Amino acid sequence: MSTPRHLHLNAFLMNTGHHEASWRLPESDPYAHVELAHYVELARIAERGTFDSLFLADGPQLWSNLAQRPAGALEPLTLLTALATATEHIGLIATASTSYNSPYNLARKFASLDIISGGRAGWNIVTTAGAEAARNFGLDAEPAHAERYARAAEFLDVSLKLWDSWEDDAIVADKAAGVWGDDAKIHPPRHQGTYFSVQGALNVPRSPQGYPLLVQAGSSEDGKTFAARYAEAVFTAQQTLADAQAFYADLKSRTAAAGRDPEHIKVLPGIVPVLGSTEAEARANEQVLEDHIVYTHGVDRLEHLLQLESGTLELDAQLPADLPPEDVIEGAKSRYTLVVELARRERLTVRQLIGRLGGGRGHLTFAGTPEQVADAIEEWFTRGAADGFNIMPAVLPSGLGLFVDHVVPILRARGLLRTEYGPRRTLRERYGLPRPANQYLQPALV
Repeated sequence: MSTPRHLHLNAFLMNTGHHEASWRLPESDPYAHVELAHYVELARIAERGTFDSLFLADGPQLWSNLAQRPAGALEPLTLLTALATATEHIGLIATASTSYNSPYNLARKFASLDIISGGRAGWNIVTTAGAEAARNFGLDAEPAHAERYARAAEFLDVSLKLWDSWEDDAIVADKAAGVWGDDAKIHPPRHQGTYFSVQGALNVPRSPQGYPLLVQAGSSEDGKTFAARYAEAVFTAQQTLADAQAFYADLKSRTAAAGRDPEHIKVLPGIVPVLGSTEAEARANEQVLEDHIVYTHGVDRLEHLLQLESGTLELDAQLPADLPPEDVIEGAKSRYTLVVELARRERLTVRQLIGRLGGGRGHLTFAGTPEQVADAIEEWFTRGAADGFNIMPAVLPSGLGLFVDHVVPILRARGLLRTEYGPRRTLRERYGLPRPANQYLQPALV
């Protein structure tokens, strides 16, 4: 008898909420983004909802201008290590860049988090778009899109070698013989490549999961090729069921073509739920947030995304017809395409587009009753568009609490979501993934 298919839910935590105006609400704490207690509360709410994991975005630069919304963020691996001690079950996924880190240090940090958390670590792998980050690391401009992904692929290959550089039973701990470990079970990578030279074994043992759950969020052609080769969960953004179905089918097909089991990659679109006891109340709650948007900030952000000169966009006009073509965009290619297609498809003015992007920056925003939100989630899940969802509450902590208290019970009643965590303890087990074999060990001949 087959095991019923359950949703995978990830809580995407962003300071006071994903809506850019959430910090302006009377209930919001403008300083919450640097308060550990805030994140502990959110993690425990998500754990009460039996979420598989929580996720922290990050980048090596100061985002936006300080007037727009709470800026700056605690370093995610440090924060998640603290959350590991405040939670028991939920997975802990940190964003870290392959463009502005070195494999040895980052592999060690993730292995350490996996050990400290008892096998709950995940890595959201990003290549980091934007000249602002590049200039923080001695570069005049960001590397080209294709080069960032080539570096990312080598970064992952080196990291995998490092995580496998200890065999699982390398520690002998034979007190009587005076032998703590077996050097024969250590495998230095001795890697010499285009971007990295790494010789020695990792200085931390192989972790409970073997290596962290590998997550990726790029939806460009390079991003999808990378995901098909490495990723085990993919965070993505689609506005329509049809677009989500097409992305899902394409990525599963690419994963099979790469020689991997398509069931070993989980697709989690983002959704920004805005809840109300009636649809009218939900719409009113959404309007309150939109009324707090400062549109000058939105114009600046949109011009930056579309690589337009300041002052190009007019609030009550549609996007210019002569936008830069996608093939010259070196930044966030997939988000550029999503935003332009949304604006063109619905013939939105710049003001309307900013309102639509204010909640989720291109992710699906859904205002409705708990039953309507559950219906939307079920439809995408059962019609080949998603293996689960990246839940992105517009306001935190209240939005996450409302989702857990009112949507989660409906999903459980429909048999779509677990009612308890059960015996599976590692993040990989929660995502239905096997523990990876050590690449240095050859299977025994039969």
